[in-house]
Amino acid sequence: MPLIKLYFTPALLLLMLSCPLWQLSQSLPMMRNGPVTDSCVLYGRTLLQNITVALSEKEMFHAINCTEQSVELNMETNTPSVCAPKESTCSGIAKSEFDQESCLTEIEKDLRHYYKFLTAQPDPSKLLDKIVLSSLREFMENCFTWSLSADLTSKQAAVERDSTFEERLNLCKVLKGFHIRTITINRVIGYMNSGEHAK
Repeated sequence: MPLIKLYFTPALLLLMLSCPLWQLSQSLPMMRNGPVTDSCVLYGRTLLQNITVALSEKEMFHAINCTEQSVELNMETNTPSVCAPKESTCSGIAKSEFDQESCLTEIEKDLRHYYKFLTAQPDPSKLLDKIVLSSLREFMENCFTWSLSADLTSKQAAVERDSTFEERLNLCKVLKGFHIRTITINRVIGYMNSGEHAK
């Protein structure tokens, strides 16, 4: 009987370490005042890389040179100023404290804004969904639990028609703005993950 116990314990340990539920627990969503996980840093990087890829997709922006277009940023949020590191003077105002909860709230507002905009775009080839929306959903679902309201969990049906020139042009400008905002979000997530904001 003692021999069985010796083999049984390592087998349970191996099962626990290889179980998918164990892996899921490693990517638990961020709490507003808790630590930012490494997996959230990776989800943010993946989103940024996918937006970069989408901006170079000729099929998505046919007849438009997206690199030459202006940028349209979401001005309804204050992510860059609210999420500035403490003792930072980038915005011209020296911040003595960093408020993680306010920062994550602003990031959530940005993600919701871009998600709603992108899901409303015509996407007959499903490129936007495959490249950007899937990684945006993953980032929101795995790192921002409070973002999982009914309007975000049920994937809005993209319009099944070709986009007009004006829609493609607008998509290009907004996607460029989302790219810039995602760079900011990635820097902030990395800052919170490093623990520097709590020192």
